Amino acid sequence: MTSVAEQTSTQAEPRPQPSRSARGIAWARRAPLMPALIFMIIVTQLPFVATLVISFMNWNAYYPDEVGFAGFDNFKRVFTDVNMRDAVLTTIWLTAGVVIISLLLGLGIALLLDRKFRGRSAVRTMMIAPFLVVPVAAALIWKHALYNPEYGLFNGAITWVWNLFGSDHPPQPDWISNMPLWAVIFALVWQWTPFMMLILLAGLQGRPLDVVEAARIDGASGWQIFTSMTLPHLRQYLELGALLGSIYIVQNFDAVFTITSGGLGTANLPYTIYQIFYQAHDYGRASAAAVVVVLGTIIIATFALRTVSSLFKQEANR
Repeated sequence: MTSVAEQTSTQAEPRPQPSRSARGIAWARRAPLMPALIFMIIVTQLPFVATLVISFMNWNAYYPDEVGFAGFDNFKRVFTDVNMRDAVLTTIWLTAGVVIISLLLGLGIALLLDRKFRGRSAVRTMMIAPFLVVPVAAALIWKHALYNPEYGLFNGAITWVWNLFGSDHPPQPDWISNMPLWAVIFALVWQWTPFMMLILLAGLQGRPLDVVEAARIDGASGWQIFTSMTLPHLRQYLELGALLGSIYIVQNFDAVFTITSGGLGTANLPYTIYQIFYQAHDYGRASAAAVVVVLGTIIIATFALRTVSSLFKQEANR
């Protein structure tokens, strides 16, 4: 048996340092990635640093002689501005509405597509199509092809049903004017439901089917299997879909700009920042608002990364 002194001396021995050749090989492997890393830093980090610097400046293009250091005044104005508070509330309602409705619809579609039937692959491909449409094009489709009160599909369907029952003067509502925020929400739900469906479908296909079959043999109903087995298994996938959807929908600008132009109480944070920057030309306050939005997005992304890492750990432990 070794003595305590020998064990202590063994533990105290320094670890061998890698040789210069090993370090050279390691750097040779990393060197091809350096141009991509430098490009990413230039494209992503330098603009953010510039925005952070401008957020502490009093810089308005209408008053070029008053440019100077403003400290935290721009951030105080961001948090005390009534229009900014309204934009925050609109962003919360818009994000929550789109995420919740998309998750519910995505869950229902994923449950249907998880079943085996003829043509399932073709149906899956068609269900993914809305998510692949360019956001501006999708917003234009909803604004002109669906919502238009004169030739839109919705009012055309109402007219067809009205004429089917022999009634005259069918209602022709102006959807965007009557429900502006919901008009934006429905357009985004159409585009983001396939994204939620893909995430939840992947979760459904990863559940243990032998346990589900055993529950069916024991007499469990479909609702009991769904509430006691399927939903707990999909919990992290639901969280992941909600977090990733929130990250992107918080930053949405295309639908608001295209459908309502920020009017009728639909101006969210990105559109309000656009107004401050390009219309009021208050670069300092717009940069401060952008920094606040980026920090909030980073917080949401942190939770999303934790959820993704926990999913990977579960898959590795199987």
